[in-house]
Amino acid sequence: MTLRIVAAAALLVSAGIHLYLWFDGVRHQSVGPLFLINVVAGVVLAILILRWWHWIPAFLTLGFGVATLGAFTIASSVGLFGVHTEWAGGSVIAAAVSEVVCIVVGGLLLMRFRDRLGGRTTPA
Repeated sequence: MTLRIVAAAALLVSAGIHLYLWFDGVRHQSVGPLFLINVVAGVVLAILILRWWHWIPAFLTLGFGVATLGAFTIASSVGLFGVHTEWAGGSVIAAAVSEVVCIVVGGLLLMRFRDRLGGRTTPA
């Protein structure tokens, strides 16, 4: 349960930062609607990871982290939908850390499900 709480916290931190940035002016950029989708997805996934004991929320948490961090990496390198940003500021670092936590914890939870379902292989 501890990993699930950590995952939910990381999802909510990322969602909260994206909501803050949306109110801070991102809503007027081409990526504004994507920030709102990120907020809704983060909240929904946080609820799912705490309430539904299945591998799907863990997989979606990992995917959320990869997609969000990947989009920011693209936006800060070559640009995304005409938006160019940079790795600067507390909100950027906090969001990046929370997304890395989503990736790591989502992966750990997936490995636990694999082990419970008999997917563990041991050397002969």
